[in-house]
Amino acid sequence: MSDSRLAAIVLALALPVCGPAPAAAGERVAGPVEARVVRVIDGDSFVAEAHVWPGHRITVTVRLRGIDAPELRARCAAERRAAERARAALAGLIGDGPVRLRAVGGGKYFGRVVADVTTADGTDVAQHLLARALAAAYDGSRRRPVVC
Repeated sequence: MSDSRLAAIVLALALPVCGPAPAAAGERVAGPVEARVVRVIDGDSFVAEAHVWPGHRITVTVRLRGIDAPELRARCAAERRAAERARAALAGLIGDGPVRLRAVGGGKYFGRVVADVTTADGTDVAQHLLARALAAAYDGSRRRPVVC
């Protein structure tokens, strides 16, 4: 067997061991994790660059825990307008500034996390949106249909 073929076999066997460990169900990182907002997606999610440890940053989509905002792609014009208001409110609150992520866990969609988020001044982002009726309380179960 050639050296290059042996090296390829060893590498192939080692790859699964070297990759990240799968997240345990319900596993959370307590935080706080400092992050900078890259862009707001909609009324309950945004893209952030998280500072996970010195010299290391990751870009990840963050869903706000405990709320559900109206959908931008809704069939109903009233829901789309409500979604735009929620998105604008979230963008106005977090902008491109720093935020803190706590109780960071896996989302139900690959690559997204769910977290409790506060602004630099300590404002709870989800509570802010709930208090202004821009989002509804959400426990992760099936989304309630919007009646238009």
